[in-house]
Amino acid sequence: MSHRSREPAVIDVVNPTTEEVIGTVRAGTPGDVDAAVTRAVAAFPAWSATSLETRLAVVRGVADALAARTDSLAATMTAEMGTPITFASRVQVPNPVGIARGVADVLAGGYFDGEEIGNSLVLREPIGVVAAITPWNFPLQQMIAKVVPALAAGNVVVLKPSELAPMTADLLASVLTSVLADAGAPEGVFSVVHGTGPVVGEALAVHPMVDMVSFTGSTRAGRRVAALAAETVKRVALELGGKSANVVLDDADLTRAVKIGVANAFMNNGQACSAWTRLLVPASLHDQALEIAVAAASKYEPGDPALPTTRIGPAVSAAQRDRVVGYIRQGISEGAKLALGGPERPTDRGFHVAPTVFGSVLPDMTIAQEEIFGPVLSVLPYTDDDDAVRIANSTIYGLGGAVFSADPARALSIAKRLRTGQVDINGAAFNTNAPFGGYRQSGTGREFGRHGLDEFTELKSIQH
Repeated sequence: MSHRSREPAVIDVVNPTTEEVIGTVRAGTPGDVDAAVTRAVAAFPAWSATSLETRLAVVRGVADALAARTDSLAATMTAEMGTPITFASRVQVPNPVGIARGVADVLAGGYFDGEEIGNSLVLREPIGVVAAITPWNFPLQQMIAKVVPALAAGNVVVLKPSELAPMTADLLASVLTSVLADAGAPEGVFSVVHGTGPVVGEALAVHPMVDMVSFTGSTRAGRRVAALAAETVKRVALELGGKSANVVLDDADLTRAVKIGVANAFMNNGQACSAWTRLLVPASLHDQALEIAVAAASKYEPGDPALPTTRIGPAVSAAQRDRVVGYIRQGISEGAKLALGGPERPTDRGFHVAPTVFGSVLPDMTIAQEEIFGPVLSVLPYTDDDDAVRIANSTIYGLGGAVFSADPARALSIAKRLRTGQVDINGAAFNTNAPFGGYRQSGTGREFGRHGLDEFTELKSIQH
């Protein structure tokens, strides 16, 4: 924190398990945004002219430093946003490390060499000042997915992390400050402005010297960012909400497919934009699938996420818990079959939500259409493959999805028909080098690997 003559407003950081304040951060202002952007503008000419070797060393240095700090990063995320410590250690830190190393590999592979098209030399160049606005649910991953490729491409970055997970951002900032200093980077190449979306986020989106906004968050907030950024015709990349379908075909191993589906829906306490929150099964197998889902979900007992045996922790905040509970009540009122869980609090302390499974869910029910962002799984019956595809594509979203089948060719055929940015076949592993992003109101643009670098570059054609 900077020294100041009078104490500004602060934001409390609340542990969602204990409901206790564990820290504070200064609430940034539009003036703080302007100062950070001004420093970034001044730093851009020198940073954009640095050698590829220098930027490559920075990216690799960040990856190595994060890997070395796995324990502290994981513990911080668990404390401030409630992700289970085992998940944090195995996913919330290793994924960002993999993303950074993937960017390094792309840089080393000749990404900036240029392309000859007839008498034209086509080059990729940095955009300029990038505003990165990131969420709380995968805080480190989403910061790395924006900041690292942006810096690697020669841009300068002002980061506004979520006010619900600011301590993780401060840990990253300490890493980046050190690595950039070792590289001789000028002051202002990277900075953090804490604060809320309506104040700091909107100030970044409208700032005339910001060239690009990369935003991850809700679709509602993404619409607002895009509208504000349009006033100055900024480049905008949006990674927004999802309502992903897990399509289990009639020849699939039903038990395996449902168990993997439950694990995906409840990962990170159900707070993942790409979670498979709709389980689509043949109507003739609905009751069997629901029974398997209930048995699997029953093993997710809400508890202290700091314990390595805990599989599901709390919602990030009281407001988020209440939002999820409201959806559960709405599912009951609209006639879905409550097979497990419900709106009652499962613990005396903490913002926990009971892992909940609904059966006999119809495609037009609210819980089948809107992103809940909590441990709530909806099981929907379908009649045939065409009906399954229709239901899967029936929301405003298109971020993730899955297909399970004993026939890989059949599964691939269905996957190609899903209007979504990612599809996993038979539980395939997540790939931090493949493009990640959505169709329709799940956003615009892609993150990770070469495609993630593309977002942060301009194309220039030089005729000769």
